[in-house]
Amino acid sequence: MTVILNGRAQYSFPVATGRRKELTPVGRFRIVTKIVKPWYIRKQIPGGHRNNPLGTRWMGINVPGTGGYTYGIHGTNRPSSIGHSASSGRVRMYNRDVEWLFRHLPLGTVVIIRE
Repeated sequence: MTVILNGRAQYSFPVATGRRKELTPVGRFRIVTKIVKPWYIRKQIPGGHRNNPLGTRWMGINVPGTGGYTYGIHGTNRPSSIGHSASSGRVRMYNRDVEWLFRHLPLGTVVIIRE
């Protein structure tokens, strides 16, 4: 992931994306939700629990029909997955990196996902 400010690349972070290319949506989106210690609803794992695959932060993006709660940028409880095609379609990051982004990127920030 690259953070671009004023047309210039400023920061880069390693990520994990979908296990299959078609799982991660491609396009131009905006950050529409930000959650500290997100719950993993599918398996009812509370936010902050060590088994929670979403890690410490969630920044949801406005993929049509999802409301910012299906696709997003989040931390992980499996740091060894970073750098691989490992997620269910979301953008997975080290917790320390997503926490930094969470502090610095406001709601409405544009997110461009390319193949």
